[in-house]
Amino acid sequence: MAEPIVAIIGRPNVGKSTLFNRIVGGRVAIVEGLPGITRDRLYQNAEWNGRSFTLVDTGGLDYQDEGVFASRVRGQAELAIRDADLVLFIVDARAGLTGIDEEVGQVLRKSEKPVILVANKVENFDNKSLLYDFYRLGLGEPLPISAMEGRNTGDLLDMVLDELPPPEEPEEEEDLVKITVVGRPNVGKSSLVNAILGEERVIVSDIPGTTRDAIDTRVVRGDKAYTLIDTAGMRRRSRIDQSTEKYSVIRSLRAIDRGDVALMMIDAVERLTEQDKKIAGYVHEKGKGIILIVNKWDLVEKDDKTSNRYVEDLREGLGFMQYAPVLFASALTRQRIHRVLELVDYVSEQQNMRVSTSGLNDLLRDAVLRNPAPTDKGHRLKIFYITQAGVKPPTFILFVNEPELMHFSYLRYLENRLRDAYGFEGTPIRLVMRKRDSKY
Repeated sequence: MAEPIVAIIGRPNVGKSTLFNRIVGGRVAIVEGLPGITRDRLYQNAEWNGRSFTLVDTGGLDYQDEGVFASRVRGQAELAIRDADLVLFIVDARAGLTGIDEEVGQVLRKSEKPVILVANKVENFDNKSLLYDFYRLGLGEPLPISAMEGRNTGDLLDMVLDELPPPEEPEEEEDLVKITVVGRPNVGKSSLVNAILGEERVIVSDIPGTTRDAIDTRVVRGDKAYTLIDTAGMRRRSRIDQSTEKYSVIRSLRAIDRGDVALMMIDAVERLTEQDKKIAGYVHEKGKGIILIVNKWDLVEKDDKTSNRYVEDLREGLGFMQYAPVLFASALTRQRIHRVLELVDYVSEQQNMRVSTSGLNDLLRDAVLRNPAPTDKGHRLKIFYITQAGVKPPTFILFVNEPELMHFSYLRYLENRLRDAYGFEGTPIRLVMRKRDSKY
């Protein structure tokens, strides 16, 4: 299920990024931090009072700019508004209402999207006179905040939850594996989709998607059915101007949220890039299955060790994703395309695998005997019990005496033992600590 999108918009220097950082980086936000994962600051996951959403930071809007990008700025604003479930319109209380604010307000009124008008940089919350002019925007009562100091941001987040659409009820649908094709522009995503459709002699029908510009296609091969999602390409932020391409990233993230298994396309000629790492990191954080498809393999000069060296480079560059299978292919020549859906079936089985509790605890006892749990200042971590709590991704609960004694390296050791014993190839694993009294 795709998370709701909350977009922050406004003219330059009104404090949009400060508010963004306050929400996702302060104590009000729960943001997963995993070693080896970098992420573009355009978006971030946040949570407030048990409800999660994706917060999007946009560039400053200046409708009075007469430069070459002037027409694209309006397009940027309209796309941000169109793709968002809620807009936070930030204005500067100290500077007062400006002509640019009024132009942005006009676009927002026409959009009929939910809007919270936020007056930032308020120093004296008792002085309401600073806010009177903003009523002229016709967007309701402005909420005074100080993003720098964090004042009233809790009230703002309460309003955000009130305005977001209610959580969607899971729909009754066929048990289809949803495949998301992701990667940078021009790595061959659409070519891969076309090659799969042509190679497999499949029955194809369009399925309306919940994500704009991500096209869903029903694929049937034999007695198995899939939903194939072809997403817009993602590009480094430094190469995204104020055009429609910037917000194709948002639509791609939503598509990843909806999918089960991601086909991560990598250009064999350009090799692994920083943006590839960011896309793969997002898939990993979301707990999705993943297959690394090195496309355009037909264009690479090879010897008998080329593929091994390439895999080593991928493992080094994606240190957090050692579990992902690698397929060298060519969407153009259809080299190894027949293996894509076979790998999807395999990864889907792996991410839905359930392991018996007795087997898990036998493995745990053996792992602790081979490598004792860590200690800190004379206190040793005790792991009493392990059980599987869920699938997609496989999630395990470890009942321990003191969760803070668990070192990341030991957690990784336990994950590796689980993978050695059961596989879980192509899927992340979640290990969750729960404190339990030793007398229990």
